[in-house]
Amino acid sequence: MHKSTISDVKRERKKSLFLRELSAFIDVIAQEQPAVREVYLSRIDLSADGGICYLYFAAIAPIDGDQAAAEARFLVALEVLKLYRPSLRRNLAAGLQARYTPDLMFLFDENREKIDRINELLDQVSQELHTSKADADSDEDDE
Repeated sequence: MHKSTISDVKRERKKSLFLRELSAFIDVIAQEQPAVREVYLSRIDLSADGGICYLYFAAIAPIDGDQAAAEARFLVALEVLKLYRPSLRRNLAAGLQARYTPDLMFLFDENREKIDRINELLDQVSQELHTSKADADSDEDDE
């Protein structure tokens, strides 16, 4: 079993703080930029030295579950987010009490899309099982 060290706890605390701060700033940007409304910040990761903060974005659930459409919406939002990168770093630095502010990298969260797709498939299987059970119960009632 992995034992949490003090540095692991500090790292997770820092990631949580970054997520909270950056989510608030991105919400403000989304009010002004419609393209950013189509995506949300799903998770954050830090490089080993803490010099780079990876921001993972996922698209708001597409109607047809199309991964390509979700990624296309992210790419449109990415162009807007790149313009706001310096402002995001400046606001993050103002909210932190740290010596350094990491550089920000925007990435598409493929894991989130996979999780959403798996959940969708599980919902379909559940509905099919419920329907087949209801059909089986009605067949038993007919006999």
